[in-house]
Amino acid sequence: MDSRKIQTVGGGTYTVSLPKEWAKSEGCTAGTTVDLHTHIDGLLVIQTPESRTAPRNRVTLAVGDDDPAEIEQLLRAAYAAGVESVVLEAPDGYTDEQHRAIERVTRNLTGVTIAEETGSQVTVQTLLDVGEVSVRQSVRQLQFVALSMHRDAMAALTAGTTGDRWDDRDDQADRLYAMTDRYFERGLARLDEIDALGLTRPELFSLWVTANELERVADHAERIGTVADRLDGQPDEGTATALEDIAQDVHTAVEDAVRVITGDACVATARQTLATRRALRERITSLDRRLFESGDADYRLTRALDSLARTAEHGGNIAEFGLRMAVRDGALADSSAGTDDANASGSAAETES
Repeated sequence: MDSRKIQTVGGGTYTVSLPKEWAKSEGCTAGTTVDLHTHIDGLLVIQTPESRTAPRNRVTLAVGDDDPAEIEQLLRAAYAAGVESVVLEAPDGYTDEQHRAIERVTRNLTGVTIAEETGSQVTVQTLLDVGEVSVRQSVRQLQFVALSMHRDAMAALTAGTTGDRWDDRDDQADRLYAMTDRYFERGLARLDEIDALGLTRPELFSLWVTANELERVADHAERIGTVADRLDGQPDEGTATALEDIAQDVHTAVEDAVRVITGDACVATARQTLATRRALRERITSLDRRLFESGDADYRLTRALDSLARTAEHGGNIAEFGLRMAVRDGALADSSAGTDDANASGSAAETES
């Protein structure tokens, strides 16, 4: 890093000299016109005409006789990479299975459609307008979807209820995460994307990793639902009550942790969530031991209990990063006077799923 002092010239204009090595490498001389870009997170970027390159918004992929699963994977990768238009070329035409794979992607990813189609070429386009996207609201919606799945799966496990199934909602959770992932990727490559989203880079990162954690919460809810479908009847009353109590606290822990990240709760809530996770670890271990020692409990209940434990860990991971962001931003020192109406920002961490 090279530090330069700001100076003034006639009329009070502020000036700062450019590093000579950079100017030479970019072909800048006296009289060269450069573009100045100011960004939401305080950056000032200097761009020369020669460095203005069009974003890679259109790619052409030859698919030939590729397996339909590979075609689907390619399209999902292009979506995550932020590409706006993908042209799939198959000189000998598409099989029915390949075409169904393409249609499946357009159904399961937000804003994606088949824009043009011929016998040997299909153009898949993403129509999302970044100015109309709210990553923060998408994370809130993902939280709602994941926790509604968690609630209904636990009801099916402990009481045998048969409400709305969670399969469709798991697809919805995947769509919300994929969209967040896409704009995180685009934000890494393009500062103007960050500005359009109205987020700083740390804020976007925190929301992206929170979405990652929530997508795993949805996966574990689906796993609990699968266990519920396979049980021979419901657990005994004592076990069912213990599971319900744990599930409710897990639900609250995840919900509160996300509220810290989205700015709807203060850092004190993150600290309380971490305390709740510690208590949940002990309660889950105790129940797991009791199920093992009982001898007559359905062994599949331990799988549901394991998913509850992992869901609690995902909530704790989100809270940990809320705490980390508070330390970085200096909010931790004021947390004792904070309320749930105070603003907080943070990010979530990776954990095993």
